Amino acid sequence: MTVSNGKRRQPSLAQLRAFAAVAEHLHFRDAAAAIGMSQPALSGAVSALEETLGVTLLERTTRKVLLSPAGERLAVRAKAVLDAVGALLEEAEAVRAPFTGVLRLGVIPTVAPYLLPAVLRLVHDRYPHLDLQVHEEQTATLVEGLNSGRLDLLLLAVPLGVPGVVELPLFDEDFVLVTPLDHRLGGREGIPREALRELNLLLLDEGHCLRDQALDICREAGREDAPVTTTAAGLSTLVQLVAGGLGCTLLPRTALKLETTRSSQLLTGYFAEPAPSRRVAFAMRAGAARAAEYEELAGALREALRALPVRVLEG
Repeated sequence: MTVSNGKRRQPSLAQLRAFAAVAEHLHFRDAAAAIGMSQPALSGAVSALEETLGVTLLERTTRKVLLSPAGERLAVRAKAVLDAVGALLEEAEAVRAPFTGVLRLGVIPTVAPYLLPAVLRLVHDRYPHLDLQVHEEQTATLVEGLNSGRLDLLLLAVPLGVPGVVELPLFDEDFVLVTPLDHRLGGREGIPREALRELNLLLLDEGHCLRDQALDICREAGREDAPVTTTAAGLSTLVQLVAGGLGCTLLPRTALKLETTRSSQLLTGYFAEPAPSRRVAFAMRAGAARAAEYEELAGALREALRALPVRVLEG
C-alpha cells in the first residue's frame, strides 16, 4: 500500500461561490452579476476549481453552459458548503451581540405600507444597532430568498405550508368590503359572506397572496366562478378603480385608513361575524442561528401593533 505524504489542495470559498452561481444560472454573465464578480474572474475561479478537484464541472459551448455529470453531483455539495459557511458566520454574529449587524427583512406588498412604520419605529427605538434592510417582494420570491439565505426573516400572510420554514404568528385581521358611493352594500354592517357571490369584485394581479385569499373567501361563500374582470398591481390602484365605479374590492383592515382617505367616492362595508380574515406572521428558517432574536422581535412587534385594528396573537 502506498501512502502519499502530499497535502491535497483545498478549493477556496470564492471558487465554490463562483461554481455555485454558474450552476444556478447556467450563464456566465448572469452568474457574475449575481455574485458581484467580473466575468473573467468568475470563469477563472471555476477553471481553478476544476483543476483543484481534477474533474470537469462544466460543458462549455459558444451558446450555453451545461453541468457535466460530475458538476451535477458536486453542485449540490458546493451549495451545502456555502450554506454551512453562511450559517457559521450568522452564528458568530449572533453570539457577538444580539440585535446587531444586518437583518434582511422581506415583506409582501400588501403588508409593507401599513406595518413598516411600526416595524421601523420599533427597530429605531429599541434596537438602534440593528441594520435593518427591507426587501418588498411577492410571497414566492420571498420564500425562495429565505430558503437560499438571501433573506433572514419574512413578514407576510400565512400559512405558507413550506417545509423547513417556521412561522411566528403576529395577528389576525378582518377584511372589509370597499364599494363606490352608490353601491347597495356601501357603509353597511353585518354583510353576509354570501353577498360576495354576485359582486363584481376587483382583484390584485396573479402572484399576490391577497388575490389568492380573496378567491378562497369567494369560494367559501359559494361562488364558483373567478370574479376577475379587472386587476391591478397594487392596492392603491385597486381602490381608485373602485372609486371610479368599476366594482368592489376586499381590503385588510390595516390598509383601510391609508388607502380610502384619498377619495371621497368610497364607502366601507363590514362583514357579519366571523368576518373573513387573514393571519400575518414572521417566517424564519428552521434552526436559524438568530431564532431567539426573531422570537423576541415578534413579541415586541405584537405589543407595538395593539393600537392597530387587528387581533394580536400571543406568542
